[in-house]
Amino acid sequence: MDEETDEFNFHIARYRPEELQKLASKTKFTRKEIQLMYRGFKQECPTGMVDEDSFKQIFSQFFPLGDATNYAHYVFNTIKQKQTGKISFEDFLSILSKVSRGSVQEKLQWVFGLYDLNGDGLITKTEMVDVVSSIYEMLGRATHPTVNESSAKEHVEKIFHLIDTNKDGVVTIEELVQWCSRDEHVLKSLETLDTVL
Repeated sequence: MDEETDEFNFHIARYRPEELQKLASKTKFTRKEIQLMYRGFKQECPTGMVDEDSFKQIFSQFFPLGDATNYAHYVFNTIKQKQTGKISFEDFLSILSKVSRGSVQEKLQWVFGLYDLNGDGLITKTEMVDVVSSIYEMLGRATHPTVNESSAKEHVEKIFHLIDTNKDGVVTIEELVQWCSRDEHVLKSLETLDTVL
């Protein structure tokens, strides 16, 4: 191990009560939940940092019937620190808190960031097809009937124009929020992202 890794391991070897309290106050998790998640994180990532390849391997364990590589790449990009290209436990905890227990607005901001692949504040139809295709690849044989790339394009064709209310060929965060708030099924699915540990 290099010196930087040793120093990092020493730093996060064990969260003290005041550090746990600080993390609990910054997230929507209890101290006990944070301890449980940290144990799991540390088991999968002994160095305390996750690079993209490791993240893909971990993610793939949850979707054995498909290929989660592309979707994991998109998710990783919504979490990683730009300067290091890696995810720390604190990064992971912060995003998980927003996605699982955040407000509808926080969840939608994360979803928007997932689809806005180039980070320009707009979702194009191509970006949406890429992400939806990656979801279909990840689900693989678990879907019935089996879906493929043309299914992803068809799905996006059906909904893109409903979300793009001003018909300018791109979706803004405001349009996404407006569309989701009109669709009861979408709102319910956002609520189910809550986790009970």
